[in-house]
Amino acid sequence: MALDVPIDERAEPATVAWPAVESRLRGRGVLVDTDWSPTEIALLLATAHELKALRDRRQPHPYLAGQTLGLIFQHPSTRTRNAFQAGMDQLGGHATFLGTSDLQLTRGETLADTAHIMSGYVDAIAARFARHDDLVAFTAGARVPVFNALSERYHPIEAWSDLFTLHARFGTLAGLRLTYIGDGNNVCHSLMLSATAMGANVIVATPTAYQPDSGVVEAAQRLAASSGASLTLTDDPLTAAEGADAVYTDAHESMGQAADPARLPILAPFKVTTTMMATAKPTAVFMHCLPVHRGEEVEAEVADGPQSIIFEQAENRLHVHKALLLLALGKADGNDDS
Repeated sequence: MALDVPIDERAEPATVAWPAVESRLRGRGVLVDTDWSPTEIALLLATAHELKALRDRRQPHPYLAGQTLGLIFQHPSTRTRNAFQAGMDQLGGHATFLGTSDLQLTRGETLADTAHIMSGYVDAIAARFARHDDLVAFTAGARVPVFNALSERYHPIEAWSDLFTLHARFGTLAGLRLTYIGDGNNVCHSLMLSATAMGANVIVATPTAYQPDSGVVEAAQRLAASSGASLTLTDDPLTAAEGADAVYTDAHESMGQAADPARLPILAPFKVTTTMMATAKPTAVFMHCLPVHRGEEVEAEVADGPQSIIFEQAENRLHVHKALLLLALGKADGNDDS
């Protein structure tokens, strides 16, 4: 396991034993879900479970003491930014935050130059850019791991946190029926890629006008074929919800998206309702990456109902972000003092 070095509860934080981590993940960032293999994602989830157990016991685990995480966010963030900042603090490190308006990007400094300079100050960078191409350009100049904290195309760490939540709830991912209803956006893309890779059967219900990207669909189909899972696309949300273990939705207007008066009426029939949830399994859960707009993409009765695990889902972001940081920045073995 990722954390097989016992911790002396009486030890001072500075002398706590380092956990052994997979050396192949040290120094690794993530821009797209497929940057990590299913085996590596499984290790991430197992590590997150162990870190959650340490936090639940209030047992100090400052494994990343002396390390610094840089945060660059072009868009606002409640969960992702806090999960990275609090997570780095709990691991004994430090996080420093810069909005893109704080940087010299506004005066023409390139993304690659910015990343190169920041790499001299920090040990890893979590970056949220509106355009995925900007994230790629930024990463090209970085000399430290870069984590995609959301782009308009992918949200991999969100998807991995959601898989952690499902695994904690059901004890497995293989064979689960995960239904996504709504806009075929970045969260939809990452759920398709990560869930199929881990063996879950994914059903995506979107209007024809807002289907997920065809290239991402093809990649997810290949992953499903490899894992023995399935990917189904439909424009019938009620049918999609039938027999689901989890029903998932996201905002019908994504952050930073240009206003489109035609958008909400087209997506309105894809609002998750109590009727839809009634067709899912009796043990089914409702999921949402938040923020939630009650009455728009989901009925309040569902978002606040007994099947909803949206706040558990949000809290679990912390544990997965910490696992990502530990695997990318931790020492390669328990005896490595370099």
